[in-house]
Amino acid sequence: MPQTPTALPALSDTVTHGIRVEVMSQFSAENSRPQSGEWVFQYTVRISNQSAETVQLVSRHWVITDATDQVREVQGPGVIGEQPVLAPGQSFQYSSWCPLTTPVGMMHGTYQMVRTNGEQFDIDIAPFGLKARYTVH
Repeated sequence: MPQTPTALPALSDTVTHGIRVEVMSQFSAENSRPQSGEWVFQYTVRISNQSAETVQLVSRHWVITDATDQVREVQGPGVIGEQPVLAPGQSFQYSSWCPLTTPVGMMHGTYQMVRTNGEQFDIDIAPFGLKARYTVH
């Protein structure tokens, strides 16, 4: 697996314990200020329950790395203020954003899930790249 941000695609797709996580990122030029050292990226996540059990997303843990290898971690309950419950075959999709101080970076992480019987488990969010379009000023 590539470990440098520039080698990672803007897409990721992985399945853990029957839960599929797909992510697509894109540079948000309208929200970025490169002259001030801020590049903003939007990412959209789709979580699909391909297992035979109902699950709930209870928290998230993101690891964000910029081009200078500065690492920032973000943890908290749910996603975008929600803790979605997914029955078998159901999906949940949301979009969020991430600011960086460099024009490239990467993200990966985990979602903490719980089954209806109370068993907790983590699912992976595979690494994906954050890449600004290069412009000439």
